[in-house]
Amino acid sequence: MNRKEIELEIEDLKADHTRLSHDMEKVVYVKGKTEITEKELERIEKEISRLRQQLAEL
Repeated sequence: MNRKEIELEIEDLKADHTRLSHDMEKVVYVKGKTEITEKELERIEKEISRLRQQLAEL
């Protein structure tokens, strides 16, 4: 991936993270289970971190 592709991927992941965070707030409000959403948020955070590292190496 080149720099622009990595930056776009990071932006997409950040948007997904924001959406999931808002969804989780709703689930917490209705006292639902948040485990799956929490795991997905962690996965996204790790992927963003990995891409930022890759970007720094360019």
